[in-house]
Amino acid sequence: MNELEVRQLRYFVVVAEELHFGRAAARLGMAQPPLSRTIRDLERQLGVPLLERTTRQVRLTAAGEVLLRDARTALEAVTAAAHRTRQAGSPSPRLRIALKADIDGGLLPRILDTYCADAASLPAELILGGFGEQPQVLREGRADVALLLCPFDDHGLDTEPLLTEPVLAAVAATDPLAAHTELRLADLAGRNLPGGSPASHGRPTTPRPGLTSPASNLAEIFSLVETGSVVFFLPTSVAQRYPRPGIAYRPVTDLPDATLALAWPQDARSPAVAAFVRAACTVAAARPPADSIMPSAATSQI
Repeated sequence: MNELEVRQLRYFVVVAEELHFGRAAARLGMAQPPLSRTIRDLERQLGVPLLERTTRQVRLTAAGEVLLRDARTALEAVTAAAHRTRQAGSPSPRLRIALKADIDGGLLPRILDTYCADAASLPAELILGGFGEQPQVLREGRADVALLLCPFDDHGLDTEPLLTEPVLAAVAATDPLAAHTELRLADLAGRNLPGGSPASHGRPTTPRPGLTSPASNLAEIFSLVETGSVVFFLPTSVAQRYPRPGIAYRPVTDLPDATLALAWPQDARSPAVAAFVRAACTVAAARPPADSIMPSAATSQI
């Protein structure tokens, strides 16, 4: 059997994710017939069917499920090799730190100060992205270390929890709930998160404070909260940065705390990564207890 090609694996992964040849071809920017031929050639090469095709649907076979898992890992490794090779050969190497803006527990400035004092440090570059994007950015070699909220997909990564802090509900200042000093999830019945999920169900299980939303950033989400359109869950440290006259922040007693973690590739051997991990752990250990910095009901509505 000839060795598999990266192109074959990439085509197969897209087909397996879409389970529709037309959509997969459009996503790849190619015509459907050559894509279908490539998948048939791949099945002949491997000697097993990867897909079950009917006039109504496309489904993965057991062999297809195995190849999808391993192909994703292989493609991540190829992409990571290219990014890391370019980084290693750069005349001005940097430590690339992936994070969602403001999701750093308020620690990043002090971490960077401590890190820069280490002899092993390199100039730092921030790689900003959306909620949940950071693990994949690490696996693809586009960043060296990440700050992110738990839970997240940590396969292929080493992790270290840094801090845990209460999660607050942001509600409109005119909402009757703003008169409460604290809330329970049941109090939020009838109200939705930005993506449409019922707020009384708590945070979604995906690694983001809300669901996918038409609002693309915190400013837009806060505008929706102020009008009473939605409520929003966010860590205490983020609420502290955004006091707004039209928003009241209230603790939700039966909502799990938010945990900020550090993550980096398991195969990382960079002294700069090790220096950043040391700095982050040192700064997090010196942070005051979460209860001492949580906004009170009297000060969280301005």
